[in-house]
Amino acid sequence: MSITLQGIGIGGGIAIGYARLVTRTNIEVAHYRLAPEEVPAEIERFENAIRHTRKELETLWSGIPENAPAELGAFLSLHIMLLNDHTLSQEPIGLIENEYCNAEWALQQQLEVLLAQFDEIEDEYLRERRSDVLQVVERVQKTLAGHDAGTHIHECGADCILVAHDLSPADMVLFKDSRYLAFITDVGGPTSHTAILARSLDLPSVLALRHARELIREGELIVVDGVSGVVVIDPDERVLEEYRARREDWLGKQRALLDIRLSRPVTRDGVEVELFGNIELPDDTEDALEYGATGIGLFRSEFLFLSEDDLPTEDEQFEAYRRVVQMMEGRPVVIRTLDLGKDKVAKWQQESLSPNPALGLTGIRLCLAEPQVFRTQLRAIMRASAYGQVKLLLPMLSQISEVRATRRHIEEVKAQLREEGIPFSDDVELGGMIETPAAAVAVAKFLAHLDYISIGTNDLIQYTMAVDRTDDAVSHLYDPLHPAVLALIAHVITTADRMGKPVAMCGEMAGDPQLSRLLLGLGLRRYSMLPIQLLKVKQQLLTADLSTIRPLVERMLAAEESDQMRDLLLELNR
Repeated sequence: MSITLQGIGIGGGIAIGYARLVTRTNIEVAHYRLAPEEVPAEIERFENAIRHTRKELETLWSGIPENAPAELGAFLSLHIMLLNDHTLSQEPIGLIENEYCNAEWALQQQLEVLLAQFDEIEDEYLRERRSDVLQVVERVQKTLAGHDAGTHIHECGADCILVAHDLSPADMVLFKDSRYLAFITDVGGPTSHTAILARSLDLPSVLALRHARELIREGELIVVDGVSGVVVIDPDERVLEEYRARREDWLGKQRALLDIRLSRPVTRDGVEVELFGNIELPDDTEDALEYGATGIGLFRSEFLFLSEDDLPTEDEQFEAYRRVVQMMEGRPVVIRTLDLGKDKVAKWQQESLSPNPALGLTGIRLCLAEPQVFRTQLRAIMRASAYGQVKLLLPMLSQISEVRATRRHIEEVKAQLREEGIPFSDDVELGGMIETPAAAVAVAKFLAHLDYISIGTNDLIQYTMAVDRTDDAVSHLYDPLHPAVLALIAHVITTADRMGKPVAMCGEMAGDPQLSRLLLGLGLRRYSMLPIQLLKVKQQLLTADLSTIRPLVERMLAAEESDQMRDLLLELNR
């Protein structure tokens, strides 16, 4: 008899195939006492395990497929950073020395100390990295036990579906290089790293199924509906026929999207919008053009800094920026300056991390704290501006002084380039990311010093709601429809319009087709998103009528509860 499970659908359509269960080796952590003369050898064994695990992760990092989502490198760099942290790499050594215990037990005791603090201390960084700490410690424990530290994800035929309790960033590297139709996991939230990677892969996937790994047998036929978040185990012929029909219908809709690729994004009542693409690396520009982007709304330049052990040179950065600018052939290219220090950490940065990176030296703060790094990047960007329409974008603004300081750096860089006879455009616009509540509330003051703004909804929601969107325990509280979030977005857009300054949105809200009409009603006219999302958003806007949308959006802004807003959102998207 078939069993139906409900989880969180991440999209990518519907898949029908045979289960391939992920195999993990469970490690029982033994506790035994050492003789004093055995302690030095045990410490050496522990340090070797740390080094071996670090090398494994670095090897995976260097072997990430070229067409893999750039977030893979960011998540793996985080695991390497955690492995290098004193609390995991050094504290267990003290336990071995003082308690004469084995390395496995010392590491497990330190892990339990960390996990016990998650719900008690105010440190957001520790709480948000709970699952990552567990995954890193699991790899070290397996190395100590002499087991293969990785998940066994093998190549399979074209009709396999991966079934796992969870997938770490290291697992996802292996998964990306395989040929699975889809994947499902017991855990994970809509904004977890697994979900982010699933969306970028555009494969059918369902997360948070709780006990799927225990219920599903190897080779069992299953249906994965990434649209509705349903998994059907051992479906009968009637259910199979139903889902085959749904799959064909979904594929037909995807093919129909290609028909609107070159059409102008204009609503039924003649309101024009601009649809830009977000990219991480120059190669992504081809996808943006393929899906009809009219510009690059966010070049996340930090990914150039994540791929190497050392800082990229000025010439290396210049070549990357110039390539994108030339490919866009005069269309706008918005380059965001270096935004590291939160979920993205470069190797050269790991020794100077803040204990709470999300509230520490990140975004424009990091740029201004590292003037040589910042000026090198500004020089490369300004040089690329000679080849097309380049705009600068500053991340994580919270102080007007940050904009003033940046303008001083820009003027000094321009003076240098003039003196050296290096061409650049003198008309590069300077914009700012609105992703802190401080910047959103005081947006008028920021706009007096900026040429344009771009709303980064991922962090704006996270900081407004005091909720880490990657923490499964609280990710359900991360709500783009919360009245406070919508009020801030409406205030930012209205203020920018009143002051005659362009306003765009480049966070995940901009790429969510279910929110496209809501944002239109709030006054947004410039959307920037992952290229793969462009056509779905365009379809929603082409069939929209602003005169019908506005009254519903006004009711949403007046609503007090998110549930009321969701009912109105359904009406908005009919």
